[in-house]
Amino acid sequence: MTDVGPDPKYSPPVLPAEDAAALAARHGLVEAGVRPGFIAYLRELWQFRHLTWAMAKGEVVSEYQDNHLGWLWALINPILLGVSYYLIFGLLIGTRGGIDNFVSFLTIGLFVFIPISLVLASGSKSLLSKIKMIRSLSFPKLLLPVTVTFAHFVSAIPAFVVLVIIALIMEEEPPSAEWLLFPVALLVVLVMCMAFALIGSRLVHAFRDLSNLMSLITRLLRYVSGVFFSVQVSIERFDGAPAWVGHALEYQPVAVALTLCREPLMAEYPVQWQTWAVALAWAFGLLIVGFVYFWRGEGTYGRA
Repeated sequence: MTDVGPDPKYSPPVLPAEDAAALAARHGLVEAGVRPGFIAYLRELWQFRHLTWAMAKGEVVSEYQDNHLGWLWALINPILLGVSYYLIFGLLIGTRGGIDNFVSFLTIGLFVFIPISLVLASGSKSLLSKIKMIRSLSFPKLLLPVTVTFAHFVSAIPAFVVLVIIALIMEEEPPSAEWLLFPVALLVVLVMCMAFALIGSRLVHAFRDLSNLMSLITRLLRYVSGVFFSVQVSIERFDGAPAWVGHALEYQPVAVALTLCREPLMAEYPVQWQTWAVALAWAFGLLIVGFVYFWRGEGTYGRA
């Protein structure tokens, strides 16, 4: 009788560990689920830079592809929201006190805060929403929160253009050279939002219940960051409040980001080096912390 199948006593030859590692390195294979070295991680991110931009464009296209008006909703939504905020907070509640050009003030604050809030909400869930992709493919997971950040800012470009047009119409003085700082201010805000997404995505991946708090945090930031009122004017009304409370509200990251974008376009808010120094410190300080924090958890993403 002839035996069918492999010999159960036979075991295939096994390469020594050093030879196996050399063979894998020769063919560009890496061990899955292991955090790479910091320099190797930076090199890997650079190799995947084209994928980041392609994924960001895909996010933008998929957001509006099912709507008849398409990209126009990137303009319609913020404009309608701006009109609503003007009627409610500017006229009904009266938060326009102490602000001469309230239309530009509100438009800049609202149009810049919208992508910030979207990054906080969806960027923090970027790992959980792509959990199947993380388990199926090998790539730097940092691409996911970065992609979400780029996508929201790219989709907000039409709103930023409208914002500048409104400022041109509402400002009594002609544009100055300081207006050229507005795109730079948006880049600083983009860096800041990228840091928010990196930190938030790892926190939510580790503690899933935090995702339920993101809407609350976003709503809280909307009401304490001066989107539709002047933080400085509001602080002056509270004579008995400690000085540190005013400084905390005025120089927290989102409030600084809104002020940074208002100063180049509004004559009543002259450009101040203190605002730029604090904003740059927040943006790049948080980015460094967020990058290192996210990289240290690279080998854990996708695990149950």
